[in-house]
Amino acid sequence: MDIDLRLVRYFTVVAEYGNFGRAAAKLHLAQPSLSRQIQRLEAQLGVRLFDRSPQGSSLTDAGQAFLPGARILLQEAEQAARTARAAVQPRTVTVGCAEGLVITACVQELRRRHPDGQVRTRHLDWRDTHALAERRVDALVAYKPLPWPTDGLRVTKLHQEPRVLVTSASHHLANEKAVSLRALSDEELVACVSTPVVWSTPKPVADRPAPPPPAIDDSYEDKLELIATGHCVAIFPASDRRAAVREDIALVPVIDIDPCELVLVTRAGDPNPLLRSLEDVARTLLGTASRQENSTLAIS
Repeated sequence: MDIDLRLVRYFTVVAEYGNFGRAAAKLHLAQPSLSRQIQRLEAQLGVRLFDRSPQGSSLTDAGQAFLPGARILLQEAEQAARTARAAVQPRTVTVGCAEGLVITACVQELRRRHPDGQVRTRHLDWRDTHALAERRVDALVAYKPLPWPTDGLRVTKLHQEPRVLVTSASHHLANEKAVSLRALSDEELVACVSTPVVWSTPKPVADRPAPPPPAIDDSYEDKLELIATGHCVAIFPASDRRAAVREDIALVPVIDIDPCELVLVTRAGDPNPLLRSLEDVARTLLGTASRQENSTLAIS
């Protein structure tokens, strides 16, 4: 039996809306035309799929039985089309990078391995939660916890890394080789939602009152100012070295806090041939970078 996939899609939309008028508007079709298309499908299958009434349309027993398979049929057709396009299209991959991470070595190695491919990068703010779903990136290197659901995504663990205390250079812990969380018992630490960063509640300094706590819309530099002026401290992933360029800020390893986990996130089932190579490169180079970072922290 030759079934027109376009008719199958029309069927699933009518089933979703339960109304031919609303389904026709969704599909940008005239309602009589949509009705004729569904009748064509019913004729091909030899069954009635909908019970029609002035209140709307409901699935018949045959329609309810056909719906799951119809959805799978459309999904498999789309997957087959993506696979075919990936086989003939120029090989391109866009790698997203969450703020605070550097993936230059990883990208350079991927380009070396695939000189005929096009490897692009895109720096993402931690609030940019739709880049993968909207296909603005094909992969994302980020810290857990991830600020979006992982349904339909492949999450590959790359490595774990320690965390560091970020504080003003004049803080009494600034010159320590390492600190324990017990040393921060007088700080009210608050984990940032969906990020690996922990901030302390701002305190007054000398005769200066405590400022408001960091807000979502505050820039990274704004938050560093709170640290540099002694109003609060933070705990960052060890590889986030953006604060290290400031002489008024100190980084001190924290020895008894759970490590951060760095992951590579891609869309599950993505046929892009460069993604498997990217995963291998990321495991090798980002894992190596983490081990080197850990050694540096242990020596310092």
